[in-house]
Amino acid sequence: MLWGIWISVGVFVLAAFAWVGWESMRARRRNRLKNMNQELAKQRFHLRREWLETEFMKGAAASGKPRGLRWVDCEFDDDVQYAFDEEHGLLRAFVSVTIRFEAIAGGDMEEVEAVGNLRAATGVFEYNGERWAANPRAIFNLSPNQAILHFKHRSVSID
Repeated sequence: MLWGIWISVGVFVLAAFAWVGWESMRARRRNRLKNMNQELAKQRFHLRREWLETEFMKGAAASGKPRGLRWVDCEFDDDVQYAFDEEHGLLRAFVSVTIRFEAIAGGDMEEVEAVGNLRAATGVFEYNGERWAANPRAIFNLSPNQAILHFKHRSVSID
């Protein structure tokens, strides 16, 4: 009877160790695959970057924001910062941009002198695991690193 209890405890302990080892191995594999996918995503971003910048400009200009202003030009910096958003499962690329606006004729901003001033912002692009897309929203007055910290993204290795 006592041997049966010890055998049961031994089988339970071995099963627990096997389960912990299996889960640890799965987690390491999942992280390795995630890192490989992120490297592939970064390569895809650089290949499609010109198209994505055009998509960003078109989407942002069509958004009607900021109100009363028309997007005239958007110059993208070469440097890209990447961050992985665990909550949404998205890899994001953050790029510094310099934006120039003009007032819409007859709008509220027509008489404002500062309308023509260049604006610093960060453009955001998102990778959903299959393709990159431009998020047509500019984050004004924050550098890519500041935007990442502000939105509490977990930084990923940077090129």
